[in-house]
Amino acid sequence: MVIGIPKEKKTEEYRVGGLPETVTLLREKGHTVLVETHAGIGAGIEDSDYIRAGAEICTTAKQLYERSQIIVKVKEPLPEEYPFLKSEHILFTFFHFSANIKMTETLVSKNVHCFAYELVEDKGIFPILAPMSEIAGRLAPQQGAKYLEKVYGGKGVLLSGGSSSRKGKVVIMGGGVVGMNAGLISYGMGAEVVIIELSSTRIKYLEKHFGKKYRIVQSCRENIEREIKDADVVVGAVMVAGTRAPRLLSREYLKMIEPGSVLVDVAIDQGGCFETSRPTNHLQPIFIEQGIIHYCVTNMPGIVPRTSTYALVAATTPYIVMLADKGIAATKENTPLSKGYAVGNGKIISDRIVL
Repeated sequence: MVIGIPKEKKTEEYRVGGLPETVTLLREKGHTVLVETHAGIGAGIEDSDYIRAGAEICTTAKQLYERSQIIVKVKEPLPEEYPFLKSEHILFTFFHFSANIKMTETLVSKNVHCFAYELVEDKGIFPILAPMSEIAGRLAPQQGAKYLEKVYGGKGVLLSGGSSSRKGKVVIMGGGVVGMNAGLISYGMGAEVVIIELSSTRIKYLEKHFGKKYRIVQSCRENIEREIKDADVVVGAVMVAGTRAPRLLSREYLKMIEPGSVLVDVAIDQGGCFETSRPTNHLQPIFIEQGIIHYCVTNMPGIVPRTSTYALVAATTPYIVMLADKGIAATKENTPLSKGYAVGNGKIISDRIVL
């Protein structure tokens, strides 16, 4: 097989889909690996590193796509990449189909075989999504703390507080991987932390492991309204694999939140948890709606590409090797990978994609 690793085209996306170690492993198994020039530069990986590992460097994305059978990316293909896609391509990346109907329709019409990182599932665990959710969760309070600063329009609150002033309050909506990690970092920063969670089973887990550090409350309208009134940062951390993120806060709720507070919508790449959310990027990460700062960057881990690239590739490498060795037939031998097979043969295959 010929595996291509292109340079990401998304604004301020510095991650890359494969490491030199990935190249070495694939080469040892008899595969050819193409890497677009400067694909890894944002993560501190030079073209020369890939060459020493045995890769060929392509000077353009068009050249790489034309020669490759499998394309390994980080983020969904952008419109500028659509012309390069062919029906025989196997595309392995994050897609978040439900939040991008136009892209989904294009991939279906082109008969591309799409394997979605976010849908690969092993006994209830999403092994590729999890490390990125962990990093996004840890970034959320960091970004929230920054945009609380007055220079950005924030209310001017320090999350740790001071010796004679109150702590900041972080409310996290969702107690999964994102929410749990957002809670850990928020607590470490010295903030008052509240996690709002719907599942009683998950609440028991969080209370057992973190109940002494912060409050865990049941998700209901009354509790949400009570907790957000004096929140400084609200983190949207609820995601449902394959489908659009549930709306946790309507526009009306913003009237209850103090002006200058920050909403961090970690689920924005799946449509967002807040009604007023809209996608932003690392160049223009925030906007202000009804006096509330919204941070809605769709590729949060891209801002820490060294950390996130190595975490991502560690998770994807076993599946990349399976696809390289077996192609589409790998789905018959590996259940987690078969669950990630989302689009192919001109149709949507996964029943988890809800448009």
